[in-house]
Amino acid sequence: MTHPAPTTDPLILTLAMDPETFARFDGLRRRHFPQALNHIPAHVTLFHHMPGASEAGIVETLAALMRSQAPPEVAVTGLRFIGRGVAYVLASEALSGFRARLVERFEPLDGGLTAQDRQGWRPHVTVQNKVEPATARRLHAELEADFAPYRFTAPGLLLWRYLGGPWERRATFRFG
Repeated sequence: MTHPAPTTDPLILTLAMDPETFARFDGLRRRHFPQALNHIPAHVTLFHHMPGASEAGIVETLAALMRSQAPPEVAVTGLRFIGRGVAYVLASEALSGFRARLVERFEPLDGGLTAQDRQGWRPHVTVQNKVEPATARRLHAELEADFAPYRFTAPGLLLWRYLGGPWERRATFRFG
């Protein structure tokens, strides 16, 4: 099997969702995100910009750490108005703790982590962005009227390469 040569294109790490949860969020994103700007599926970003040249080491680290991590339960706790869009707010002590361990492991990589990826993490799923604030306020009110907190169990993580808009999936890792 031939693998493409490593590139400097950044890598993105996201949380995999169970099929039902993913379908729910991705359906909302497809309905409410401007179609011309919606290049990627619904996602929960753990790291926005990891050094692409370090892909092999990142994959090795993730493969090793994922084996000892049980699938985390994630709570969907509410909605957040983000000015020009709407996001669902998530909470998970287990996932936050695991991400903190990853920060420690990834920081020494060539190129390290960006300030955005080192700072505090506020997990969320954006279902609308880049719209007029009034449009976002309407959707926020509509979704909030029917919202009830719920939980899902995350099966793993997905590693992507950023291609200037679209993303290319590079690897899938399962918890446990």
